[in-house]
Amino acid sequence: MESLAKELEKNTIVAGTPEGQTKEALAPTNGAKATATNDAADDDDDDDQDDAEGGAAPSGTSAAKKKKKKSNKKKKKVAQTEPPTIPVSKIFGNKIYPEGERQEYKDDNLWRVTDEEKRADERQKFDQYNEARRAAEVHRQVRQYARRNIKPGMTMIEIVEMIENGTRALVEANGMESGIGFPTGCSLNHCAAHYTPNSGDTTVLQYGDVCKIDFGVHVNGRIIDSAFTLTFDPVYDNLLAAVKDATNTGIKEAGIDVRLCDVGAAIQEVMESYEVEIGGKTYQVKPIRNLNGHSIDPYRIHGGKSVPIVKGGDQTKMEEGEYFAIETFGSTGRGYVHEDMECSHYARVYDAKHVNLRLPRAKTLLNTINKEFGTLPFCRRYLDRLGETKYILALKNLVDAGIVEDYPPLVDTKGSFTAQYEHTLVLKPTCKEILSRGDDY
Repeated sequence: MESLAKELEKNTIVAGTPEGQTKEALAPTNGAKATATNDAADDDDDDDQDDAEGGAAPSGTSAAKKKKKKSNKKKKKVAQTEPPTIPVSKIFGNKIYPEGERQEYKDDNLWRVTDEEKRADERQKFDQYNEARRAAEVHRQVRQYARRNIKPGMTMIEIVEMIENGTRALVEANGMESGIGFPTGCSLNHCAAHYTPNSGDTTVLQYGDVCKIDFGVHVNGRIIDSAFTLTFDPVYDNLLAAVKDATNTGIKEAGIDVRLCDVGAAIQEVMESYEVEIGGKTYQVKPIRNLNGHSIDPYRIHGGKSVPIVKGGDQTKMEEGEYFAIETFGSTGRGYVHEDMECSHYARVYDAKHVNLRLPRAKTLLNTINKEFGTLPFCRRYLDRLGETKYILALKNLVDAGIVEDYPPLVDTKGSFTAQYEHTLVLKPTCKEILSRGDDY
């Protein structure tokens, strides 16, 4: 018997393995398939604990199943809540955020797609793009919830707080590191831009309103500026289609070395090709000629360049590396806006010179603005939220001194209707990326 046992042991030696290693050591018995595993340190710790508690782990099928079960463990995908409350950094655990829509440059710039030097330059800027993509993902998730849930009968304050609370939660608002890029615009009908409700505003959204939702998100000063128009009456469908088509045309035309005036000419041609019938009267959709898109710099929503939405004007060229908000406004009115209504939007002047302020309240208010917003736009509701009171006179003092600029609502003729669409893009070395693009628009 002893010689027979030795013979069996000899027959189980596997060719090509270290001397004395048996099949039992390499593969489980009872027909189970062998699996090559690299046990992690925590698996070793678990095995040691099993040995201490219940003896050595059994060989064979049960041990293999145990190891297989461990190696196949997958983390559960985190799903967003309704309303959105889970930060996008928790949903994307690897902290790599989705790219926007990629569009190749036109004509003479097509070579950039495959140029190795440009591709290497783009890879070096990954962190910068990733910050902007994080802000863009927050924008997409918040706005998609808002589009599903904004309904006639809601107050404008309820609407903007829904959007701003979602933004703060998803971007993990933290002072100048991340947060709201600028106050949420919800301009109605003939008001085209720069309206957000002040505290006490009781305006209610109506079925027949045309509401422009324009809000921003920033991560380390990289601002995503994107807007859409909400209507509930299908009579406005062609107005919205005109402005959306014009915005997409502007995006298509934008590129490195493209003249800003050429983008404007293309936008105007498309928008004016649309008509809309409202109340039995037909209107040609007009671009609002004194509203523009703009470049975006870190912590500066309106950079140094403007993107017109009509022909003529600025011959300046777009440049590699620049961020732009391509936004268009269409109107059934004159196609020209002026300031009106109570002001809500403000921003510290980017390159304001030092001014000796005599009013102590103005000094303390400026300290709050510098700390909480820097050069990012803010509104009176944000000051209220911080606990600031009786600041109207101090705020006017800062405006009069040229330290803070006010941005009153911009309106076309009463009785007219205006619409807006907007996206943020970056002119990368190899292609342009429309960062804020989503399934909705």
